[in-house]
Amino acid sequence: MKVWHVLPDSERQQWLLDPFVSVGPLRFGMSPDEASAVLGGGLPGLEWRGGERRTHSEAGLDLYFTAERLCGISVDARRGPQVLTDGVALVGRVPSELEQWLVERAESREPYTELFYLPAAEAGSLTLGFVLCVQRAGDHLITRPVFLPAEAMDDVYHQLPDTAWAI
Repeated sequence: MKVWHVLPDSERQQWLLDPFVSVGPLRFGMSPDEASAVLGGGLPGLEWRGGERRTHSEAGLDLYFTAERLCGISVDARRGPQVLTDGVALVGRVPSELEQWLVERAESREPYTELFYLPAAEAGSLTLGFVLCVQRAGDHLITRPVFLPAEAMDDVYHQLPDTAWAI
């Protein structure tokens, strides 16, 4: 596989987002062993950093664990599974198009209950529980969503290590 190759949706697993509950087969609160089992095997690259456990998966995922429970999921923009919500694909897309979708979605909701931004201007959804981070693919940026459980939404930026927000 070429270094900047982006898998087309037809070659990706198709996962559904259940906000604050699950991303595909991964459920927030799972142990590392449970996450490994639903992904069909070991979690390569498991490491501890500052009391948090992180794994880099061959499945195109970064999983974050605190106190042995899954607390964050980052999907690789180039090779991770496609995650769908409300019929919208969130992975490997043009960032401005998905941000516009979030803005339009926010207009139909109570003010200040939907859209937020992290310090580096990544848009997020308070009702869907994710942040639209970006990842480089050659000369382009494409979306690399980071999903979080409900308890993380009060202070999204500090729930995961800095590496979760920048690649």
